[in-house]
Amino acid sequence: MTEYEQPATAWSPRMSDAAANAEARRIIDDVYRPARPVPPVPTSFRDETPAPAIGDAVPVHQDDRRIVPAWAAGAAVASIGIGAGTTGVGCGVWLVLKGFASMSVTGVVCMGVLFSGAAFFVLSIGAAFSRAKRSVSKHVYTGPVTKNTHVTTHSRGLSRTNNTFHG
Repeated sequence: MTEYEQPATAWSPRMSDAAANAEARRIIDDVYRPARPVPPVPTSFRDETPAPAIGDAVPVHQDDRRIVPAWAAGAAVASIGIGAGTTGVGCGVWLVLKGFASMSVTGVVCMGVLFSGAAFFVLSIGAAFSRAKRSVSKHVYTGPVTKNTHVTTHSRGLSRTNNTFHG
């Protein structure tokens, strides 16, 4: 007999059959019991303060939070344009070289694909630069703006003119 084998008399059940069945039923019921419902997480906020009966409501400060800055969006558009453009140019070169082997309608279409890929590349770069150049600025003026410009002109002869601006 090896060290792992035990004589048949050394093992005896520690629970009765009724206790084992009750324990098995409890374990199975615990496993298949429906989970408790998860309480809902609020995803928005509702301001419950009453609005005034007459007049406007009190202004509330709202932060200006942009998800993506303008320069990052421009860089993303430029990188997408460059990637698509180089892919188009590479496909165009492959199609042109294949098209030169058999000059037919397919060859003419291949030439068109090459030029359309180059045009797409140029358009995407131009669009990226035009959007990146635009600045987002917000001017808030707190008072009235009055602009009074008076110009006094003195002319002597045909070529001697003196303009004086009064602000």
